[in-house]
Amino acid sequence: MKIDLNSDMGEGFGRWRIADDDGLMDVISSANIACGFHAGDYAIMNRTVQRAKAKGVGIGAHPGLPDLIGFGRRSMSISDADMEAMMVYQIGALQAVAALHGHRVTHVSYHATFGNMANADTGLALRLARAIAALDRELTVFCMPGQLTERAAETAGLRVQTLFLADRAYTSLGTLVPRDQPGAVIHDLTAIRARVRQFLEDGSVTTSVGSRLQVKAQSILVHSDTPGSLELAKAIRSEIEATGAVLTPAFRLHDCQS
Repeated sequence: MKIDLNSDMGEGFGRWRIADDDGLMDVISSANIACGFHAGDYAIMNRTVQRAKAKGVGIGAHPGLPDLIGFGRRSMSISDADMEAMMVYQIGALQAVAALHGHRVTHVSYHATFGNMANADTGLALRLARAIAALDRELTVFCMPGQLTERAAETAGLRVQTLFLADRAYTSLGTLVPRDQPGAVIHDLTAIRARVRQFLEDGSVTTSVGSRLQVKAQSILVHSDTPGSLELAKAIRSEIEATGAVLTPAFRLHDCQS
């Protein structure tokens, strides 16, 4: 079994850092890099791409809303045309930085409210997917299974990488428990290990109401802004390796499947 372990990276700004990106880069196989809207800046992007290249970590664009103060998690009124333009702007910026270092952007993973807006609007989801395809048809879209963004990406002829979110609680419908509700973000290492082991063994997760939900996913995500994210990532990796699975960057998973 081959599986990807990815994390949202480069989510600081200027002199401020939000996670131990250097430590995480030694643990993960794919990085979703903030592109300067919800977090990140040109210097952080440059440094993150350099380190990913040196570590053999795959990279993807992590476009978000222009909301540094709210970390891209606040609702904003934005037209579909502006959503498309800001996404393309962010992906293009990361592609340029990657080219400078001989690396390549291989996927796109929407951040927070940006992704929520796409998943609430079929027309927007398809417009964004077609814009990604226009940039590079080889790009893979990261998303949770069963969402509008998954169907839109497939309609646009793009590859999809479905995610299991190890540090977030699930509802019985397969959506995430909202962050403002108790227990939405999981910090306990023992609980994380158990969730990952369950997912690896039978492809399921126990929901917030105690039911079992099948999760068809090829990649495990840990949020770098979750407190203790480095230890969480290490725990997840150890569970992956304990099953005999091979940690594999997302773009290589598709090579294995083709």
